[in-house]
Amino acid sequence: MTSDQFSASENHKNTETTLVIGGCRSGKSRYALDMANRISGNRKLFIATSVPTDSEMEERVRLHQKDRGEDWITAEIPVDIPQKIKDASKSLDVILVDCLTLWVSNLLFNNFTHDEVITITDKLENALKQSLCPVILVSNEVGSGIVPENRLARLFRDTAGFVNQKAAAAADNVFLMAAGIPVKIKGKN
Repeated sequence: MTSDQFSASENHKNTETTLVIGGCRSGKSRYALDMANRISGNRKLFIATSVPTDSEMEERVRLHQKDRGEDWITAEIPVDIPQKIKDASKSLDVILVDCLTLWVSNLLFNNFTHDEVITITDKLENALKQSLCPVILVSNEVGSGIVPENRLARLFRDTAGFVNQKAAAAADNVFLMAAGIPVKIKGKN
């Protein structure tokens, strides 16, 4: 992906959506951040879905914030990502959402049913279509492992898998990360 493909101008503003998906520690967040930083302009929004529940997670969040630098505005949005994208894209150069997997976890934790998560994912798809700036989504590939032994874990895996499918269908570009290497699986070359 070249910086030319993501540069914005007054006459033709890029509004592509990109999904970066992969396993844990595959390099997806770093790749997505690098991609977002190549987009011209300094109005950048990071939508954080993480809700830290312990000191180790708080430290991870702090390090991610440090990596982003001062050019980024951070919005902690654990549930209503679609509305934030819809509202914020009007005045931004890029939005980076990290990550959809934690978003699904937050929704389930807040007693959304599988069907309700899919309904709000439809709202996410609409927000992506209406976005006035590029949006980069990060998500974990959850379907490559074994079938979980308990109902809640299976519900999470299945729901996250459906959300990933819908996000990939809505995205213009999809990159699968493996060992820090991006493999483009959807989009123009």
